[in-house]
Amino acid sequence: LILTNEKDEVDLYGSSGGIKNINIDSTLSESEAKLFIQSKIAELSRAHTPITLAFKDSIVFGKIYYGESELIKRLRFYPYLQIFFAVVFIIIAYLSFSYIKRTEQSNIWVGMAKETAHQLGTPISSLMGWAEILKMNYSNPDKVLDVAEEINGDLLRLNKITQRFSKIGSKPELKEYNIFDVISHVIEYFQRRLPQSRREILITLEGNKSLIAPINMELFEWVIENLIKNALDAIDNKTGNIKFLLTETSKFVDVEVTDNGKGIDLKRRKDIFRPGYSTKQRGWGLGLSLSKRIIEDYHKGKLFLKNSILGEGSTFKILLNK
Repeated sequence: LILTNEKDEVDLYGSSGGIKNINIDSTLSESEAKLFIQSKIAELSRAHTPITLAFKDSIVFGKIYYGESELIKRLRFYPYLQIFFAVVFIIIAYLSFSYIKRTEQSNIWVGMAKETAHQLGTPISSLMGWAEILKMNYSNPDKVLDVAEEINGDLLRLNKITQRFSKIGSKPELKEYNIFDVISHVIEYFQRRLPQSRREILITLEGNKSLIAPINMELFEWVIENLIKNALDAIDNKTGNIKFLLTETSKFVDVEVTDNGKGIDLKRRKDIFRPGYSTKQRGWGLGLSLSKRIIEDYHKGKLFLKNSILGEGSTFKILLNK
């Protein structure tokens, strides 16, 4: 803003006239400063018609030349900068999210491949062993019958594995089963194999024995197996306890799985269900992630870590709709 006197002049060093928000180089001489002001007056008059200060439209006291300050001119570009940085942020966020999703999908495919090999490896190895035993005892009918029974068990196991994988990605059929009986069957399968681990692990099942819930038995058994395997991996000592507790509420059948393992660090609790996350050197981090998907996506229930204390153990909880 420039305020001139009645002669349309600015007195730089006197009391008449005035300048505001215009920076004048202090190294300029008086004549150079006046030329600079005159150029500014011309510039402001082109931008806006000056305001005339007069008394009864006859006595003119001066004029006010005004325009946008340098700060206002810079602020004019501020919204465009905001939009630019917002777009950059959105692009970075999208690329980061896409990278995370690709990484998760890669972990899922790798994990599924390894899980398939692991699931098939045990019964196939067993069948190879039974085949060698048959060769050595082909003339012993009783031994052949015993081996044939074991082979039949491994074949049933292979069939169950096939059914499990065939239901991943499709809508499984849910039927009402006694949850206590289903979990008992899985526990018996593990108890026959626990002595081979050279550890004293006690797996117990307590609670209501008559609870019924709609489940897909093959997939639900897979979840229980994964939770038992997770508990076994968490138990470092040679002795340990894994406890299943069945209760119910008005809407859900509750299944709690408690172990006395090493527990889970508070900082890691959000990562345990993430595909690819594992604290074990030989693990591939798919068991809990797959179990959560089976319970929540296929059974419309909930699977979460109820509590965990380092050095004391963890409790996972499953909520099944009645």
